[in-house]
Amino acid sequence: MKFLSDLLKTTEIKNLKVTVMGLGLNGGGFASAHFFAKHGAKVLVTDLRSREILAPTIEKLSGFDIQYVLGEHKIEDFENADLVIKNPAVNPKSPFLKAAKRIETDISIFLSLCKNPLITVTGSKGKSTTVSAIYHVIKEVYPNARLGGNITMSPLSFIDDLEENAPVVLELSSWQLADIKNMKTFKPPVTAITNIYPDHLDRYGSMEEYVADKQIIYQNQGTGDFTLCYYDDSWGHLFASETKAKAFFFSKYKLPKEMDGAWLEESGAGFIKHNGKTEAILPEKVKMSGAHNRINLLAAGVALYLFGLCGQKARLSDNGAGLKSEVIAKHLSEFGGIAHRMEFLRQINGVDFYNDTAATIPQAVIAAAESFSSPVRLISGGTDKNIDFVVLDKLKGKTESMYLLSGTATDKMIPFLNEYGIPWTGPFNSLEEATETAFKESKSGDVIIMSPGCTSFGMFKNEFDRGNRFKEIVNNLRT
Repeated sequence: MKFLSDLLKTTEIKNLKVTVMGLGLNGGGFASAHFFAKHGAKVLVTDLRSREILAPTIEKLSGFDIQYVLGEHKIEDFENADLVIKNPAVNPKSPFLKAAKRIETDISIFLSLCKNPLITVTGSKGKSTTVSAIYHVIKEVYPNARLGGNITMSPLSFIDDLEENAPVVLELSSWQLADIKNMKTFKPPVTAITNIYPDHLDRYGSMEEYVADKQIIYQNQGTGDFTLCYYDDSWGHLFASETKAKAFFFSKYKLPKEMDGAWLEESGAGFIKHNGKTEAILPEKVKMSGAHNRINLLAAGVALYLFGLCGQKARLSDNGAGLKSEVIAKHLSEFGGIAHRMEFLRQINGVDFYNDTAATIPQAVIAAAESFSSPVRLISGGTDKNIDFVVLDKLKGKTESMYLLSGTATDKMIPFLNEYGIPWTGPFNSLEEATETAFKESKSGDVIIMSPGCTSFGMFKNEFDRGNRFKEIVNNLRT
């Protein structure tokens, strides 16, 4: 696969015919169309969804001369394009993509043009919280730093305003990484892999194929770089054995005495050991709830610390001196989390409501339930993506009841819930009905979490639409 930097050696952007496949509602397609139209390319946008659904995004592009083909794809729009920009979610086996001369994504375009130092994060869960915590801290030290990627902020949206040497924090999904597999210039000084769980197996043939795309994140790193791996995950040990960078572990528990790395004490405080020196990097008191979020904060802190060690290589103005452990710990303690990930909404009659719509695998639901000592009621279920729900046995004794949304994944969940003796009700054909039922059955001190463990297609446009709908429902509940 060739990249935009190669193409620009022979032509200019303003001379390109660009087809954007998948306009979307959350960043990448819009940013690509905007970037190329702004720079004078002839842009055609094609999307299977209707103009009515895409109206908010189309309105943002109203100032540009862009052609739209909606509700269908036409093979000639791919055959005649100099460049096709695909949404990472589009299966690369698409016959339309096979007709294209050159295929890229917003991420590959950004990386082709950007020379700024990177901190990159991937993993099955926790990566959005981790990159957001990294950004929360790093912008306090380097105000011109930017955040983008899978967190629904395309880096193309800020590439024209990106200051030289400003750090860029990128969240990268397995699909986004697959699209830059052969990009030799992708060499982040620090990369982190939060964890690996079965996910997207409706698209991947096996766990090994899924993990292979995650491994791309460190494929070009060198001896002066760092690969941050999760010690408590067997996959993390594989990554550490493969990377050419210096492998650095983080863990929920104390590491072997002879090992450099980071860990959590029983108090929740986090420490890092490097070259024989041990420093506090995460305080006991933080704003975020949940043990899984504390490990995400630890990973963020370690990534920042290691980035500081790469200061000269990363061309930081103070060679990384600003990212000292005490600075990192202070700002991590102030990070309050992000939308759609264990997001506290409100308390009604003593019942706390949390929006955890980004929990799209069962392990994330378990983590949500384990975040509280109070009785937990879970709103879960949805569309299947070929995931095994056998792990739901860990919910036994940790939830008062589950309120299931209708869907193909829910049909797979129910036999396991029955086998494990986990109470449930439903399935409900609307999120509103499930939420109202959970609220009616709750008492003061309970916690209601919308943590689906599945994808959202069918009942909602996407997981963020699901989360926003839940917020509306909760805000409209009467006391």
